[in-house]
Amino acid sequence: MKTKSDICADWLPRYTGTAVDGFADYILLTNFQGYVQLFAERFGVEVRGLDRAMPNATSRESNISIINFGMGSPNAATVMDLLTARRPKMVLFLGKCGGLKRSTEIGHFILPIAAIRGEGTSNDYFPPEVPALPSFKVHKYVSQKIVEAGYEYRTGVIYTTNRRVWEHDDAFRQRLIDLTCIGIDMETATLFVVGHHNEIARGALLFVSDVPLTPEGVKRESTDKQISAKWSSVHLDLGIKSLRDIDRHGDQIKHFRY
Repeated sequence: MKTKSDICADWLPRYTGTAVDGFADYILLTNFQGYVQLFAERFGVEVRGLDRAMPNATSRESNISIINFGMGSPNAATVMDLLTARRPKMVLFLGKCGGLKRSTEIGHFILPIAAIRGEGTSNDYFPPEVPALPSFKVHKYVSQKIVEAGYEYRTGVIYTTNRRVWEHDDAFRQRLIDLTCIGIDMETATLFVVGHHNEIARGALLFVSDVPLTPEGVKRESTDKQISAKWSSVHLDLGIKSLRDIDRHGDQIKHFRY
C-alpha cells in the first residue's frame, strides 16, 4: 500500500467494521456512542464496529451514516482522511463545546464561523496561516433547520485544543478571553482543515455543555448526563434534518477547486 487512497480504502473498514461502499453519501460525525445508538434506533438499523475504534450506523432510507470517531484532534484528522476512500458529499460534526461568553449558556447551539488551530494536528496538513473554515452552504442549511425547530443559535470562533485538563490554568484561561472565542473544543479546527485538505464539504453544529471559565461551570459527570439526556435527541435530529434537506434539494456544496 503505497498511496493514500490504498491505505484509506483498507483502513476505513479496519477502523469501522464497515465496507467502504457500506457508508452513505452524507456523514454525521460525533464523539458520543449514545448518538450512534439513537440514530440506529430511529431508523431501525444495526450498529456496526462495536469491536472497532469507530462504531457506526447507516440508514439507506435517509442516505446518512453516523460515525463515533472518538475524542480529540488526532482522531478527527484520522476519520477525515479515511473518509476520502468513500468521498462523501458532506460531513457534519455534532459535538459539544465549552461556552466562553457570558451570552452563551448551556444548551445553546453554536455554528462556528471559524476555528483557531490551537491543537497542532492540523499543522501537518496546511501552514498555520491557513484558516480553519466550514463550508458556508452547509451552515446555511443547518441554521435554517435550527430556526424552523424554534431554537436559538450563536455564531463565532471556536478555539480547538489538544489539551483536555486546562480549567485550572489561569494563564490559559486568560488567553481564551483575550482571543474573544465563543467556545472551546478538541476537534472542530482539525475537522475543518483536514476536510479542506481532502476537498470534503464540512460543517459543525455544536452545543454548549459547560461554561468552564467559572469553577462552578466546569463539566461534571452528573451535569453532563443531565444535559445529554435533554439535548442529545434534539441535536441529532437537527443534524439528520439538515443533511436530508441538502440531499433533497440536490444543492451543490462545493462550487470550485483550487
